[in-house]
Amino acid sequence: MVENNQAPDGFKQLLNSMMKRRWYISAMVLGGFMIIIAGIFAAIMGKTPASAEWKELLLLMLGAFIGSYGKIIDYWFSDTDKDKMLVQKMDEEDGVSLGSVNDIKESNKPFTPLIPDAFVQGAAAASKLAVVENQQNFELEKDQQEHEQEMEKLEFEHHAHRQCEHVWGDSDHDGHEECQNCGLLKENYNG
Repeated sequence: MVENNQAPDGFKQLLNSMMKRRWYISAMVLGGFMIIIAGIFAAIMGKTPASAEWKELLLLMLGAFIGSYGKIIDYWFSDTDKDKMLVQKMDEEDGVSLGSVNDIKESNKPFTPLIPDAFVQGAAAASKLAVVENQQNFELEKDQQEHEQEMEKLEFEHHAHRQCEHVWGDSDHDGHEECQNCGLLKENYNG
C-alpha cells in the first residue's frame, strides 16, 4: 500500500510549464532579433553589396521582430491579474493563502473612457462653433434681406422721381423748394 502524503501541485506544474513555454518563445524571438541585427551590422561593416529586394526583406523582418520584441517586454514587465490569480491558486494548493482572488479588483486599473476626453471636448467646441456660425449666417441673411428691401425702396423712389412731372414749391416753409408731387428737393434734382 502506497501512502499519498504528497501535496497537490497541479497549479504549480501548470504555472511552471506555462513559464517554460513563455521563456522558450521569448528566447526564440529575442535570439532571432539579435541574429538579424548582427547580420545587418556584419553586412554594413563588411560593406557587402545587397540587392534592394534583400534590403526590403531584412527591414520587413526587422520591423516584425521589433513588434514582437515590444510585446515580450510588455508581457514580462506588466503585472496581470491572470498571473496574480495563478500564483494565489498555487498558494492555496500549498495550504498557505497569502491573498484572495477578491483582492484583485478591476478598480485598480485606470479608467479608460470609451470616448477620449479630448474627442468629447473637440465635439463640444465644434458644436459651439456651429451654433455661432449658424447665428452669424442667420444675421447675414437678415442683413442681406434688409439691404435688398432698402435697395428696392430706393429704386422705386428713384423711378418714381423720374416719372414725376415736378411742380416745385416750398410748402413746408423750410427754405428749400421740393416737388409738390413726389417730395424730391430741387437741389437734389439732376434733370
